Amino acid sequence: MDKELILRNIATLIQEGQLTKNELLEVYERSVRTDKEETLSKQSRISNILYYIGGAIVFLGICIFVGTNWSNLNDGTKILATLGSSIMMYFAAILLSRYNYLEKICDAFYFISGLIAPLGIFVTMHIAGMNTDSAGSHSVVAGILLIVNLLSYYIDRRNVFFIFNVIFGTWLFFSLTTFLIGGRPFTNWDFIKYRWLAAGLTHMILGYSLVNTNRKALTPYLYGFGVVEFLTAALCLGGWSPNQNVFWELLFPGVSFGVLFLSVYLKTRSFLIFGTLYLMFYILKITYEYFTSGFGWALSLIIVGFALIGIGYFAFYLNKKYISQ
Repeated sequence: MDKELILRNIATLIQEGQLTKNELLEVYERSVRTDKEETLSKQSRISNILYYIGGAIVFLGICIFVGTNWSNLNDGTKILATLGSSIMMYFAAILLSRYNYLEKICDAFYFISGLIAPLGIFVTMHIAGMNTDSAGSHSVVAGILLIVNLLSYYIDRRNVFFIFNVIFGTWLFFSLTTFLIGGRPFTNWDFIKYRWLAAGLTHMILGYSLVNTNRKALTPYLYGFGVVEFLTAALCLGGWSPNQNVFWELLFPGVSFGVLFLSVYLKTRSFLIFGTLYLMFYILKITYEYFTSGFGWALSLIIVGFALIGIGYFAFYLNKKYISQ
């Protein structure tokens, strides 16, 4: 709008007694306050990202230190550098949490502690002569870490504890189910696909449960990881010719369209983007599997090209009409 026109309208309202000086000042102060709050919010988000990146670098440094000097370190030093570091970071975070201006930094220390803890427990188990490759040992480690983080979350409801609860809970689910069937943590691929299907569905439901809570900032991440896990597992369950699973190959388009329509209901771009991408990949996969001989392949590629264009426009339409609004 024209600035001069706005000022003239304001002057008219003042002359007619419909606008006071205090009302003008209140609008001005509210606008300045909002700008400052948005600036501080952006700065806070950037600082949080840097805290977590710094924590990940510290974890990487400890891993490299222990790995490159493994033969030169005695058992006590190995445990102190890993499990000891995790414990020290945890208690350092507790001390930092007493100061309000260091509230966010202590999250980074909790983050470092949570990353190092599995390494520290495995190193301690290895030095004690215990088997660290079995599903049972993975279940024990995941269970210990889940209990610690659940108790920590019960005492101090931080997002970092919630995130680790999701991670360690998922790990416990995979390792415990592998242990129950008598295998190692990363064998029996068909069983793994069904478990990823269940894990993805669980993460999406968990994200939905947070929508109306003060943890709703975590919902997009749970949606994103959950839908990728779910669609990847569903696509892999279809297999590849000549060992394909016809049931899952026929079911997958319905699953993809279901995710697309859920994106409208839940108003989330994660479902829209990944639902579209996986549907496109499925069409290319089917084309390569069944229509690669003779003129049929060329014709099918033309049809697929137009189909992908249509899917792309459909995704754009859903985003513009239902999600962006």
